[in-house]
Amino acid sequence: MAPVTTFWDIVHLLTATPLVLVAIMGLTWGILGGALPGISASITMALVLPFTYTMDPAMAIALLACVYIGAEYGGSIPAILIRTPGTNSSAATVIDGYELNRQGRAGEALGISLMSGVVGSLFGLAMLALLTEPLSWLALAFRPTSYFALGILGLSVIASMSGDSLLKGLASAVVGLMIATVGTDPISGVTRFTFDVADLLSGVEPVVVMVGLFALTELMSQSGSTTVTQLGGSIRIRLPGWAMMRKLRRSQAIGCFLGLFEGLTPGGGGSVAAFMSYNEARRWSKTPEKFGKGSEEGIAAPEAANNTVASTALIPLLSFGIPSSNSTAVLLGGLLMHGLLPGPRLFEQNPQVIDSLYVGSLIAIIAQIGVGVLILPACIWLVNRPRPYRAGFILALILSGLFTLNNSPFDLGLALALGLMGYLMRLARFPVLPMILGVVLGHMVESSYRRSLVLSGGDFHIFVEDPIAVGLLGAALFFIAFSLAREYRDARRTQLQETHS
Repeated sequence: MAPVTTFWDIVHLLTATPLVLVAIMGLTWGILGGALPGISASITMALVLPFTYTMDPAMAIALLACVYIGAEYGGSIPAILIRTPGTNSSAATVIDGYELNRQGRAGEALGISLMSGVVGSLFGLAMLALLTEPLSWLALAFRPTSYFALGILGLSVIASMSGDSLLKGLASAVVGLMIATVGTDPISGVTRFTFDVADLLSGVEPVVVMVGLFALTELMSQSGSTTVTQLGGSIRIRLPGWAMMRKLRRSQAIGCFLGLFEGLTPGGGGSVAAFMSYNEARRWSKTPEKFGKGSEEGIAAPEAANNTVASTALIPLLSFGIPSSNSTAVLLGGLLMHGLLPGPRLFEQNPQVIDSLYVGSLIAIIAQIGVGVLILPACIWLVNRPRPYRAGFILALILSGLFTLNNSPFDLGLALALGLMGYLMRLARFPVLPMILGVVLGHMVESSYRRSLVLSGGDFHIFVEDPIAVGLLGAALFFIAFSLAREYRDARRTQLQETHS
């Protein structure tokens, strides 16, 4: 059975009250979370992830996707108003958005950001619906060796593109794989590394790892900050007219197509797409001299790009189960938490999940215009709250959400320990995303590796006899070699600069 194919299926889902409510709630929460500096899209999604445990799987996945969409727009609000991006992908919006704010055109800048985000989101959703299922059928040719190589490729790409050191990225991924081995052996059923703790018999929940390393680590990092920001309460969004939208169409198109490319690229993300789009929009602009001084195109291009990525980044996730960013890793955790495996079987066995994801995202994108206008005062009020109050509210939300998973105090202690671990990793400049992906992909990597050796009787040649596995492992080696060459080049450049100075 295929996803939504008839007009009446779409009408039925659009008029399904639970889905509409879920989409609006997810969008609203995403905008509020994205508007809080330091609370990224992935953290916003991780905060709500435990509460989806008892939800219908289709509604849960739609909720997480709508939170992602809302957070990408919400991040532009503080970027424009206080020169502080709410999310990483909103960093490029700061350049011209804040300049327009200084010129007394904050409402216009917010309106351009909102409408460009809607354009990018609609384009990204169209690409998601058109490309995901056809690509997923490629996975039918995969054997256990192929899935093992695919997992290794995902880990190597993220490790090589997270932070400045490949060694630290790989070490973080290995720690994640070690955590994934806690619990029951997938082949023999023997328990391991549980230290006679009954709560570890089923392993470490990926959601606990995500919440600990994303949300709790961020709270610890912000606890020592003394930065105080205040937003004015009289700002109102001014949506651009048709003349302005025609003026922005070139920069929005650039953002959409680069967002599509970056969303499909392993290791790509909204921040990369946003800066690439900003540079290309300036290159093709008729008024490049305005960039950096309050250019409307300088807002439209990056906002269209990062909102496109919010949808197109789901294509490799749903097709092959490989997340390319923190946010898609959280969404993968949501899928696995509900027993859903990405790939063609997801489209065949759980079409209602795909239908709800598509239609819920469409509802959120359309509603984004009205909700974005109405929720701005709430965002300003929330950002103006004292930091201790905000941190206390978020901590209570985290702990209550984690406790609902298994009604287990052990999960709370484990999350706090992982939060401390993430904080120490941040101090030592170790990236946490490879570790999270190691936990999420660990079961697939290990079980595929073990099954391959069972099929071959312990002969490792089975991995080079599968052309798909050879290609994927070769790609993994390429990314590692590329990262090593980049580190060597950067080190040489730094050494030469020090020598000449």
